[in-house]
Amino acid sequence: MIKRSTILVFVLAALAGHFAYAQGEKASPAATATGTLGDATITIKYSSPSVKGRKVWGELVPYGKVWRAGANEATTFETDKAILVDGKKLPAGKYSIYMIPNEKEWQVIFNSETGQWGTKKGGDTSRVPEKDVLTVKVKPVATKELTEKLTYTVTKKGFTLTWEKLEVPVSITTTKS
Repeated sequence: MIKRSTILVFVLAALAGHFAYAQGEKASPAATATGTLGDATITIKYSSPSVKGRKVWGELVPYGKVWRAGANEATTFETDKAILVDGKKLPAGKYSIYMIPNEKEWQVIFNSETGQWGTKKGGDTSRVPEKDVLTVKVKPVATKELTEKLTYTVTKKGFTLTWEKLEVPVSITTTKS
C-alpha cells in the first residue's frame, strides 16, 4: 500500500514539472537593447515576436494604424540625458514608443505614459495621444535577409528596429547642454 506522503510528493513533483514547462520560453520573450550615444545611455525594453511564416508589414502589423512597436506591454525607451531624435529635442526620461508604419514612411512616437499593456481589448493600442512628447518621421529600409525575431539595436547613429525583411532606423544625436 502506498503512503499518502508518497502520493503527495508525486503529485507535487508532477505539478512543479508542469509549471516549469509552462514557464518556458514565451512566444514573444522580453528583450533589452542598450548602448551609449555620446554621453547618453539609451535603453529599449520590448517583447520580441517572431515572423513564424506570416506577412508582417501591412498584415500582422497594419499600415496606417498605431502599433505598440513590439508585443505584449508597450515598448519603452529610456535616456539618461537629453537627446535629439531626428533633430528634435527629447528630454531625459522614460517613454513608451509607438509607431505608425506605412510602406514609404513611418512615424515614431515617444509618449510619456509607461507601464501599460500594449493593446486594449478591441485590439487598438493603449496609447493616449495627449501624452505624446515627440513624433518623428523615418524611412524604412528593405533588407535581403530575414530577421525572424523583432530586434532593436542601439547604434552609433541612433537605434534600429529590424524585423522580417525591414529595418527602421531612427537618428539620434546628443544635445549640447
